[in-house]
Amino acid sequence: MFAAERRQLILEMVRANGAVSLRELARVVQTSEVTVRRDVRALEAEGLLDRRHGGAVLPGGFTRESGFPQKSHLATAEKTAIADLAANFVEEGEAIVVGAGTTTQELARRLARVPGLTVVTNSLLVAQALAHANRVEVVMTGGTLRGSNYALVGSGAEQSLHGLRVSRAFLSGSGLTAERGLSTSNMLSASVDRALVQAAAEVVVLADHTKLGTDTMFQTVPTDLITRLVTDEPPAHDDRAATELQALADQGVQIAVTGGQGGSAGAGAGGPGGDAVPARQQRRDVPLPGPRRQVPGAGGQLRSASASMLGEQGPGAERARVADLRRR
Repeated sequence: MFAAERRQLILEMVRANGAVSLRELARVVQTSEVTVRRDVRALEAEGLLDRRHGGAVLPGGFTRESGFPQKSHLATAEKTAIADLAANFVEEGEAIVVGAGTTTQELARRLARVPGLTVVTNSLLVAQALAHANRVEVVMTGGTLRGSNYALVGSGAEQSLHGLRVSRAFLSGSGLTAERGLSTSNMLSASVDRALVQAAAEVVVLADHTKLGTDTMFQTVPTDLITRLVTDEPPAHDDRAATELQALADQGVQIAVTGGQGGSAGAGAGGPGGDAVPARQQRRDVPLPGPRRQVPGAGGQLRSASASMLGEQGPGAERARVADLRRR
């Protein structure tokens, strides 16, 4: 295939899907990733597309959302490995929420084997994957069906989540950055995802490396509310994705990276068969039951201040002060 033919095909794929990884482009045009990267640079110089970490997107900075048929064929091996790893964070008898997406659909297929599980979802694909799991209870939200990703959205979906409390939320999206967190290209989907987050004590984001550093229009989960990121290991040449992972870890997000043998590692701690991304601060898990922490670290600062005051004066001084106030 001539260079002009390759680049035309690459451009058509990006226009059809919104975002395509270099690995997928190389597979379709049947050439090396080095050659595809060179073609992408040439197309970017002409203003026809933008380069992103390990892939190419539509020009303009914010990618549009791809339909399910396109997304289901992108980074399939990575999504499978991520789903395998993410399933390890689900325990028997838990109640969780699972958002819409092709990666969460892969996760749902693995959750069918977890006994006593309750899964709340707005995704028809997730529900379908669990439909024949005898030991799993599936709870669907209400709402309006959005055909492009087979998800229920709108006020009906959001209202059905009010008052709900579960241990974890598993979400995916169109992009993930340390600056803005998880984002998506559709306003209705973003609104429902935010409602799912409010129902959970912990948030687990499932995102392959091609989404790292990609920023889309609507924020769904700010970085300070992401408990854990489950992702695949970026290619050796993708320094920007590795930098983004480190930036997320520096903000307290626990990183679990799929390894060659399907292992994982949390931020700041080694795991079997995986690669750890060290974090300079560990994220504190939110206990159940109780309201979701809205201002990270605020409760700890208040408790520390109270302890400091008592430590300086001692319990005897505190009782004397109370007695003096009563005499007055």
